Amino acid sequence: MSDDTQDIQLFKKQERIYPKRVSGTYRNLKWLAMIVCLAIYYIAPFIRWDRGPNAPDQAVLIDLNHGRAYWFWFEIWPQEVYILTGILILAAILLFFVTSLFGRVWCGYFCFHTVWSDLFIWVERIVQGDRTKRKRLREGPWTFEKIWKLVATHIIWIVISFLTAGTFVLYFNDAPTLVQNFLNLNVSTTVLWFVAGLTGSTYLMAGFAREQVCTFMCPYARFQSAMFDKDTLIIGYNKERGEPRGKHKKGADWTGLGDCIDCHACVHVCPTGIDIRDGLQMECIACGLCADACDEIMDKVGLPRQLIAYDTERRSEQRARGETPEPFKIFRMRTLYYSLVILIVGSLMLNALINRDLMDLTVLHDRNPLFVQLSNGNIRNGYDLKILNKSHEHKTFSLSVSGVEGAEMTLNSAGNITTDNIYVPADSVGKYKVFVQAPKPAEGHKDIIFTLKDLSDGTVDEYQSRFVSKR
Repeated sequence: MSDDTQDIQLFKKQERIYPKRVSGTYRNLKWLAMIVCLAIYYIAPFIRWDRGPNAPDQAVLIDLNHGRAYWFWFEIWPQEVYILTGILILAAILLFFVTSLFGRVWCGYFCFHTVWSDLFIWVERIVQGDRTKRKRLREGPWTFEKIWKLVATHIIWIVISFLTAGTFVLYFNDAPTLVQNFLNLNVSTTVLWFVAGLTGSTYLMAGFAREQVCTFMCPYARFQSAMFDKDTLIIGYNKERGEPRGKHKKGADWTGLGDCIDCHACVHVCPTGIDIRDGLQMECIACGLCADACDEIMDKVGLPRQLIAYDTERRSEQRARGETPEPFKIFRMRTLYYSLVILIVGSLMLNALINRDLMDLTVLHDRNPLFVQLSNGNIRNGYDLKILNKSHEHKTFSLSVSGVEGAEMTLNSAGNITTDNIYVPADSVGKYKVFVQAPKPAEGHKDIIFTLKDLSDGTVDEYQSRFVSKR
């Protein structure tokens, strides 16, 4: 190998992006989305919701200690995980539906990472200045101004990250109590570790990773195109109108030039650093800031707006052929399919939530031994009973068995609890040991039905098990 052989660079170093400040319709929508999302996130744990004296009054709460999830008037137990699964499926299909209509509007306006990255960039801009000043400060020599501005920026980032992490753990604890414990420095090690980890991850992702999360970490960018069609509304550059691009001075002749003056304003404001004039790209999050920036330039040079705008591929092709673009289609086969799935899944989940049983009986037969033969010849089987009282009132139940002739049931418990008076506190699970004895059936195995009755309102639940009399 000769001495003058040059090293081949297989990977390009990631260039830092300094999004420029821009104003306009889509930037205002992003501000509104950010304010609403942050307000919901930080305020929701403190909203109270009266569920009665025996239940937590926090409107949105995931109670890991008791295995409950509360969302205003809805409550989900571990046994109802299918409801949570259905809600997640519904959310995914709804995201697909919105994507098929408006592209990656979720990524551009409502994604958690986008919201917090916008907030961090706003802080950076307030402290360090707009794009040119931030770039010059970062790449320039170390001066007192550079040090204090960088330190101030990172301190504010850390404070925001801590508040974000602290708010997150409030969703798993009673918010006012945990805040008071924080102020009194009386917080468990587990909570502290969670807050520290989430603070670090928020600081890292929103402060440093930013567009790399959208490009390399988020799977949504990889399969978004599967939900697009020619009628999906996406950000696009009008090549027929803009090309050939070139520099232009106000008042000069436009002969031979398109409307694009190659100012790179659309690139400078892009949070992922792409050039939308190269066509739709995986990195594009459809935030519309490039359209705002281009509209500002078009106003300055006296040309019509919307050189860069939300449009569909079909409308762009029609415009290129000189045809009048047809109106944007909301109702088409793809969106109708999604709507039908949303309607079906949503109806099933709503029905499951509205008609959920407030009591549930589970019976587990003893495995060792399967049965015991008593001195009088009768066969005895043991069962573990779980009675779920999902209501917020203390309940008393009665238990009976049927299906086995001559069956007698006894409850192995302390106190005055009998099969006719089984007490289960509100919002809890009662666990009991039950023995059933009966003359030995001729069949060897018989189906046995346990019937649980709520003595306050007469509600009944049944569970079928087996009465075993031989191996």
